Amino acid sequence: MKIWVNGGLRDADTALVSVLDHGLTVGDGIFETVKATGGRTFALTRHLGRLTRSARGLGLPDPDLDEVRRACTAVLDANPMELGRLRITYTGGLSPLGSDRGDAGPTLVVALGETARRPDTTAAVTVPWTRNERSAVAGLKTTSYAENVVALARAHEQGATEALFANTTGALCEGTGSNVFVVVDGELHTPPLSSGCLAGITRALAVEWTGARESELPLDVLERADEIFLTSTLRDVQAVHRIDGRQLADAPGPVTAKAMRIWDERAGERLDP
Repeated sequence: MKIWVNGGLRDADTALVSVLDHGLTVGDGIFETVKATGGRTFALTRHLGRLTRSARGLGLPDPDLDEVRRACTAVLDANPMELGRLRITYTGGLSPLGSDRGDAGPTLVVALGETARRPDTTAAVTVPWTRNERSAVAGLKTTSYAENVVALARAHEQGATEALFANTTGALCEGTGSNVFVVVDGELHTPPLSSGCLAGITRALAVEWTGARESELPLDVLERADEIFLTSTLRDVQAVHRIDGRQLADAPGPVTAKAMRIWDERAGERLDP
């Protein structure tokens, strides 16, 4: 495995960053996960735009997107695989211990891992913890993922692959690594960005392609929604057949099945929509 670290490819066992990197010591970093099929990325321009927005939200220098693109190409060429998870990580770099940043400049790492196509349906659970829609990092894709690790472990304990959060007002927000859509009375809805959810790339395309409404929704909408589905880079559009102890009959339902068909058609037409 070849990994890009700060300007060049390295073997996996020599692809190292300092133990004093701010991304490690305090989680001062951002990342993107990009789907790569047969060595070709999907929606890379949108992912790089969000990488820049996240960097600005943390006060990091804008990433050099030409370098990031070169790194992605080099890693994909060096590690051929049918379906891959391309991970771009950009951190505050070498810094003193504590929250202050150093002046050594950011760290850029690009790595690739093999993955498999997701099942068409999955189970999800709700968790008692909340997203803070007023947080300084709300909506940013940061490397500070500890609460997601804890919530996802809770989901796995209950035989599910995703955990869904409310925000501090009790409104439905997002999953640990996904956005959520619900069908109520035949209409498709997803929480607005003001809920504190991540501006998912797949979410944005799904809204654009299906006409879903951005609506503030109480968490208990999951108890009465006719259909639920998740979106993310590697899930694409994935139906939920069980939420907590509630089974959703015949998942994917008709609205979700249509969204899945639209996704496959549109995503197949353009690699960089």
